[in-house]
Amino acid sequence: MKICIPVVENKGMESTPYNHFGSAPKFLVVSSDGEEVEVIDNGDLNHEHGKCQPMKALANKAVDVVIVRGIGAGAISKLNSMGTKVFRGIEGNVKENLELLKENKLVEFTANNGCDHHDCGNH
Repeated sequence: MKICIPVVENKGMESTPYNHFGSAPKFLVVSSDGEEVEVIDNGDLNHEHGKCQPMKALANKAVDVVIVRGIGAGAISKLNSMGTKVFRGIEGNVKENLELLKENKLVEFTANNGCDHHDCGNH
């Protein structure tokens, strides 16, 4: 399973999940066991609200899960339509979030509980 976690900077498993999916500077794509970590730059940082296209950066990555602290309903719908589940991450690091995912302790985002503004990871 491949898990995508938007981050500000690459610190590997010690990276902190970013507050918003579309405006994250980088994406870590991590295997569920944490053994494989790929860093992808988000080339769509400067966009109008609601018009981000982060999936361009993740094209052909076959991501099964996204863990993020904030994400809009449109992005959730796009990801879900591709078979990708989206979970609300915690302030901890990537390793802690992966452990919580494995234990089924992260809340799944749906189009009904997504964000309607940027930097909404703290609501």
